Amino acid sequence: MSVYQHIAQRAGQVPVRQLCQVLRVAPAAYYAWQRRQQVPTVEPAWQVAVREAFAYHSQRYGTRRLRVEVQADGHAVGRWRIRRVLKAHGLRAQQPRSFVPHTTDSDPAVRAAPNRLLGQPAPTAANRVWVGDITYLPRQGGGWLYLAVWLDRCARKVVGWDVRETMLEDLVSEALRRALAVRRPPAAIRRPKRRLKRRHSCPAKP
Repeated sequence: MSVYQHIAQRAGQVPVRQLCQVLRVAPAAYYAWQRRQQVPTVEPAWQVAVREAFAYHSQRYGTRRLRVEVQADGHAVGRWRIRRVLKAHGLRAQQPRSFVPHTTDSDPAVRAAPNRLLGQPAPTAANRVWVGDITYLPRQGGGWLYLAVWLDRCARKVVGWDVRETMLEDLVSEALRRALAVRRPPAAIRRPKRRLKRRHSCPAKP
């Protein structure tokens, strides 16, 4: 409790000037404090905008994105002042755990195909060895796309690819069909198509 609050509580029993004299407080200072207590505190508009934007975005926006929102409403405030408002109201951005897709089947019961290129010399001609892989790409607006690519190991160039919203067997096989249609390798090289397809077509659980 402050000195001024103590005086305010005793003012009905003891004269204010006497209380101020005992507590060594200037009466003018006490009356000034009393006037300030009677004036309602108005929260600045930019602080209201910060709290409203924070609530509108489900308490997930941090100071960086809140600054963009508030400045778009015409309030020229920086991240430091926004951080101060959030701290004063006990607000903290809740960051959801982001989903990271997996391109590898983690099921231990699934048997992986053997690496038949292990220990083999690097190819010296094009269309002798193709290797494939799958990755994922973030999509604008949320979600993911899956990209399957076949690469000529000799030229280190992409020979076929396909992009889809799901990672099923057709993703890999379609990329391989495109590579065969563009490169047209000899029939002797095209025979292992089924083996390559089986090797790279294990669908993963996104």
